[in-house]
Amino acid sequence: MTATPDDPFVTHRGLLFTVAYEILGSAADAEDVVQESWLRWDGADRSQVRDARAYLVRTVTRQSLNRLRTLSRRREDYVGEWLPEPLLTTHDVAEDVVLAESVSMAMLTVLETLGPTERAVFVLREVFDLPYGEIAGAVGKPAATVRQIARRARQHVAARRPRVRVGPAEQRAVVERFLAALHTGDLRELLEVMAPDVVLVADGGGIVAAVLSPIHGARPVAELLATANRASLETAAVWLNGEPAGRLDLDGEPAAVSLELAEGRITRIYLVRNPHKLTRLDHPADLTR
Repeated sequence: MTATPDDPFVTHRGLLFTVAYEILGSAADAEDVVQESWLRWDGADRSQVRDARAYLVRTVTRQSLNRLRTLSRRREDYVGEWLPEPLLTTHDVAEDVVLAESVSMAMLTVLETLGPTERAVFVLREVFDLPYGEIAGAVGKPAATVRQIARRARQHVAARRPRVRVGPAEQRAVVERFLAALHTGDLRELLEVMAPDVVLVADGGGIVAAVLSPIHGARPVAELLATANRASLETAAVWLNGEPAGRLDLDGEPAAVSLELAEGRITRIYLVRNPHKLTRLDHPADLTR
């Protein structure tokens, strides 16, 4: 059966993808979950569904949790660092501050440190503001337990999230300065734009060359970045995950780079080179609350 334009599933598809993506950190897996949820919705007795949006969010959450538990085991065997899959977005996403922060690479990386249920509860409560009763139905826990989980998850995230939310204009200015220095290989400028204790985290997935462990310190990071082949390096400022970021092309191989800032300087660099995670950089993702 094909969904009609007025089908609630079509109406809420962007929301369902966003929920799944924030729980999983993977657009490919989020798409699979949304498709699985459609099959369940297609076979459901609609006369028994009083709130289609709540029903669909509950279904997507359950499917996401099932998949996340499987993925968690796979990620233990992942080669090198695992980073979330970057998504091309429009600048409109940044206008919803809560949504933009929740899908940022920095926040998605923090969410990776939560357990599956904690992550789902945090996303549903803090990002989508769902009532505890609805969340309880989605994660299969009593509402009182969900409140406790939400409090623990909130404290966990608060201790690890970026302290200051940087505005898009400042973020874009630093991104452009960083990309220019990267393109020219200007070591001094790279050192200037980065904080002394900057950390570079790269994800090649064992498929393409990438450092397997985080690199700490401005000098080692700058020297590593300055070794890139300038003749075959192309850079462009783009919107990724709700904020200004960079798209790179090195020897015909794509990469995505997102930056975390504090006081106008880069404190963390997320570099994704795994080609399986770079298939959604040409068309903006439909992210919504």
